[in-house]
Amino acid sequence: MPHQLPTIESLRNRPGPLILLLAALVMIGPFSIDMYLPAFTAIEASFGVSPTALQQTLSIYLIAYAVMMLWHGALADAWGRRPMILTSLAIYAVATLGCAIAGNIETLWLFRALQGVSAGVGLVIGRTVVRDVFHGVAAQKVMTRITQIFSVAPAIAPVVGGLLIGMGSWRFVFWGLLILVVLLLVWCYRMLPETLPPEARQSLHLGPLYRNYRTVILRPEFILLALTPALNFAGFFIYIAGAPSFLVKLLGVSEQGFAWLFVPMILGVVIGATLAGKLAGRISPERIIVLGYFCMGAASALNIGVCLFLPANIIWNVLPVMLYTTGSSMVAPNAFLFLLAIFPTLRGLTSSLQGFLQFSLIALISALLVPLIDTSLITLAFGMMAFTTVGGILWVIYWKTRAPLESGAF
Repeated sequence: MPHQLPTIESLRNRPGPLILLLAALVMIGPFSIDMYLPAFTAIEASFGVSPTALQQTLSIYLIAYAVMMLWHGALADAWGRRPMILTSLAIYAVATLGCAIAGNIETLWLFRALQGVSAGVGLVIGRTVVRDVFHGVAAQKVMTRITQIFSVAPAIAPVVGGLLIGMGSWRFVFWGLLILVVLLLVWCYRMLPETLPPEARQSLHLGPLYRNYRTVILRPEFILLALTPALNFAGFFIYIAGAPSFLVKLLGVSEQGFAWLFVPMILGVVIGATLAGKLAGRISPERIIVLGYFCMGAASALNIGVCLFLPANIIWNVLPVMLYTTGSSMVAPNAFLFLLAIFPTLRGLTSSLQGFLQFSLIALISALLVPLIDTSLITLAFGMMAFTTVGGILWVIYWKTRAPLESGAF
């Protein structure tokens, strides 16, 4: 007897299992980055390469991740959500196996790129599934609950990575990722129904596809709302990408001590997402975003003050990052919902384009900016303030110039 998948109505009535599944899908991205950060020194020694060559394993992954994001949503709008998720997870499993058995840095570059090609499916299509199934306050609450759950990934990923390396080899990190993605593939196969009906699907023919991309890109609201959470994310990603320097070189933490940064950072995400969920339906999503920016601005100012007037200390230098992620996680879910509400028939494509902009920015920051500013605490602090300021300005421009959404779109 064939396995019976849940219905859309049953997911609306009992959203818990879907929330857990989508949160697990979104975790693929953070795990792909953070889990192997503690392995940098071991991989460098194993292959006999420079730190710059090793840093490219992160940059190449992010570039591939960003470029493929242009297509994840469009393909999901045409073929459906479920086939795209299952296919991408299978590709990611093959890529992770390749990373685990790589014999040189060039092979690792290749399979990290293949990981990047497939890892974005969780973020892009996961957000789209939420908007397919839920609307209004229900969508706000589901999105913030997903944020709460998946936000533990960047906290536990480097800790798990450090434990796996301690078992004998940096390759164990990728064997662990392989086990996780295979389990997730089975889970999705058994539990994730198709949420996009055939009559709502879009054409992949070049003409209609070009018009759809053009429609989204040329809307000023898209640029403003797409860059707002991207810049907020960049404000604390500089600490993630620069973690080996920030923790080990500047604060004197051991290579097994990455939890000193990641646990407080993700605690901030959980607190912010919880606050956003509690406030959903009580105050407007616009006011939640303003509160989030107030928190990020205060954290950025505190960060600069700590760096200027206090000696380097793990507690005082990490505390502003935690406060920053609290504000960022209040802004991001609501900004995404505003963005997807603008294009209700092109949610997958819109999510793809936002992801492309965000991770293209992150890839450039990782390759070009982080090596320049992770040499001192104060330059990192000013980097956080700069991203916060620009993101806040873009949100204010959107707020002042936006067109009203169609009734019920949010």
